[in-house]
Amino acid sequence: MKTINDFNFNDQIALIRVDFNVPLNAQFQVTDSNRIEAAKPTILKVVEEGGIAVLMSHLGRPKGVSNADFSLKHIVSKVEEVLGFPVTFVDDCVGAEVKSVLNNAKPGSIILLENLRFYPEEEKGDVAFAEELASLGDIYVNDAFGTAHRAHASTTIIAQFFPESKCFGYLLAKEIESIDKVLNSTEKPVTAVLGGSKVSSKITIIENILDKIDHMIIGGGMTFTFIKAMGGNIGNSICEDDKMELALEIMEKAKQKNVTIHLPIDVVIADSFSNDAATQIVNVNEIPDGWQALDVGPKTLESLKPVIQESRIILWNGPLGVFEMDKFANGTITLGNYIAEATSNGTFSLVGGGDSVAAVKQFDLDSKMSYVSTGGGAMLEMLEGKTLPGIEAIEN
Repeated sequence: MKTINDFNFNDQIALIRVDFNVPLNAQFQVTDSNRIEAAKPTILKVVEEGGIAVLMSHLGRPKGVSNADFSLKHIVSKVEEVLGFPVTFVDDCVGAEVKSVLNNAKPGSIILLENLRFYPEEEKGDVAFAEELASLGDIYVNDAFGTAHRAHASTTIIAQFFPESKCFGYLLAKEIESIDKVLNSTEKPVTAVLGGSKVSSKITIIENILDKIDHMIIGGGMTFTFIKAMGGNIGNSICEDDKMELALEIMEKAKQKNVTIHLPIDVVIADSFSNDAATQIVNVNEIPDGWQALDVGPKTLESLKPVIQESRIILWNGPLGVFEMDKFANGTITLGNYIAEATSNGTFSLVGGGDSVAAVKQFDLDSKMSYVSTGGGAMLEMLEGKTLPGIEAIEN
């Protein structure tokens, strides 16, 4: 794997694809700078070695039309604050103005180009547009894991114009290593925690990882498709009736592969989907009509503790309950604390997928995990066993 460490950037222009698709509030202020901070080591290596860092990114979905609401000019001050360096913003990403700024740039400069998606050619993977972008730099660095599953001009097509001088940035290299550690671990046991509302959204992940894990902890709404398929009463809990047979097949496959599936034993049920709902704790297969399960119960958490403690590798993808409501956050918080404790004892823990990442950040657990992935869709596709075009383009 060719990484940024294989190059010296002295007197070189590094064209770096970053993922600065960060959330903004109504005043266009950055509300979460994690993605900018994640790219910092890559950018600093370039400028500290006397190179020029040219940053390319998209922001939002402007659908190929220039739109001030999606301009990267809004994030310049935050990028400067995070990097500790001045940043020159150019209000285009190709053309004469960009080349003029580059011609006058001094070693150690950081230049941020305007939103790539103001050009429809970006998402279409247009070769001529990719070539125009490529003409701006000497070395191409892909550090945007969040878009590595897209065959866009700046993430994939561009790499062909740098046959010998393309590499992964620190962030993308770390993402690949972390997922590889889960999927190809020689350390055992390996545990996957899969939550979320639907079995259907996780089926390809489950099928791909069954050969690689020892334990599968199932939580969240997808639990009840399994429980109902096994004849349990799930009340008004969420369920995919058309996936019940699939749930039984997964259990049978897991049994054949000696993978232990851990379903909740008890659950916290509510009489409405609300933080003000009346609640009680019941066995998972005895939920009365009119009630729905929104979190796991204490017996379940007690049963999961030794599984987590004994695991050497843990993948956490999906919460155990509706953690956004305080009343139903206990299962997710407690599981997070178990994983944090295991991590401090030498277990490798990888957290990925939007809801899990949101949960570890909300409960200040992110710094206690081995790695928190920056790319939801990209990580899920890697866990499904797919080759991501943005990664393949660097490796070829």
